[in-house]
Amino acid sequence: MQGQLRKMHTRLELDRSRPVQYELPLGAQSIALNPLIGKSIKLMYTGNIVCLHCNRAIKKSFNQGYCYPCFTSLAQCDMCIMKPETCHYAAGTCREPLWGEEFCFQSHIVYLANSSGIKVGITRQTQIPTRWIDQGAVQALPIFKVQSRYISGLIEIAIAKHVSDKTSWQQMLKSRAEPIDLIAKRDELIAVCEAKLAEITQRFGQQAIEFLADEPVVDIHFPVDSYPLKVKSFNLDKNTEVSGILHGIKGQYLLLDTGVINIRKFSGYEVEFMELNPPF
Repeated sequence: MQGQLRKMHTRLELDRSRPVQYELPLGAQSIALNPLIGKSIKLMYTGNIVCLHCNRAIKKSFNQGYCYPCFTSLAQCDMCIMKPETCHYAAGTCREPLWGEEFCFQSHIVYLANSSGIKVGITRQTQIPTRWIDQGAVQALPIFKVQSRYISGLIEIAIAKHVSDKTSWQQMLKSRAEPIDLIAKRDELIAVCEAKLAEITQRFGQQAIEFLADEPVVDIHFPVDSYPLKVKSFNLDKNTEVSGILHGIKGQYLLLDTGVINIRKFSGYEVEFMELNPPF
């Protein structure tokens, strides 16, 4: 099969003991990846890239799949997406106000997750559990539901003074994280952040922030046969061929016996994908 890469589609099964199901979009086609665990695969980069937004041919991608004009003009590529506390919609300088109203002014979830250790994060409510899976989290716990991305960013900043807001992707790919009592950690963080949370609530009103006291911890299992002892990352810009035995999938990474590749990083890259005959 040949086509442009997109971030892998994921599905969390109702039976939480079963691993996440992965599909690799390749142009108009889609490849079920879980059945390929333990088999040899190859990805060959053809040298062609298209922008995820405008579909024009480009020589270099920005922000995981965009041409430079789209990268500098789209609201979804603005810094405030990475740092929502810097939202400038109220100042009248949003790149795309209508896009911002649709995507940023909707319910967001502030959560704790365990990927390479405990972290705090935010996501649109509609992106649960996809966001957790993409981060390689083995546990996740929603703690607040809020009215906008900006508010979620302010809460995240307050909590991030006490726990990380980032995932160490290398550590995440080396092993399954040890279980954490996320509910106990949630209660501890809320207590230590009480004054700041009260200040945010007073500013936006009780209706803008809902504490999710009864949400259960979500356990996530990934289809991984074995983890690499040392993480070697493939770069299609430097090596056009990626091949090896697929030992697992976690986050947006394929884990091969020869190294790992972040599929989302190369969104828009045209590749040829094939299953190889198993080695003798």
